[in-house]
Amino acid sequence: MWLLVAILGLPMLEIALFVVIGGKIGLWATLGWVVLSAVLGVFVMRLSAARQAVALRGGLAGLRDPARMAAGGMLSLLGGVLLILPGFFTDGLGLLLLLPPVQMLLTRRLLKGGAIFQASRAADEDVVEGEFTETPPSGPSGWTRLD
Repeated sequence: MWLLVAILGLPMLEIALFVVIGGKIGLWATLGWVVLSAVLGVFVMRLSAARQAVALRGGLAGLRDPARMAAGGMLSLLGGVLLILPGFFTDGLGLLLLLPPVQMLLTRRLLKGGAIFQASRAADEDVVEGEFTETPPSGPSGWTRLD
């Protein structure tokens, strides 16, 4: 039920905001805002993707938590997508998702204090390290022998 309300309500809210804000600032300013926010969204997405690639590579090399970095990057990408979509409400949400305090709050909520990666670290403690040597086969195996 809530999904149906969101699917129908979001476009209605965007149209209402276009009418109200567009009436106050004018047609050309409204169109300019839509184009400018879309360009900003593309820029944010490209920058976020590049920053995430570097940060994840560095985070995996060090001992930092890659989940937090990935979650922040995904929120930045989502913010860029919301900026690309035409509308004042989605632009507001997109800009909100670009703020670091909002990203940290949502990341903490999504990861629930890192419980996901605490469990994976516990599983890594079961790894046994060792060495091995390969020896060439002494003859044909039983699988390849023709009778």
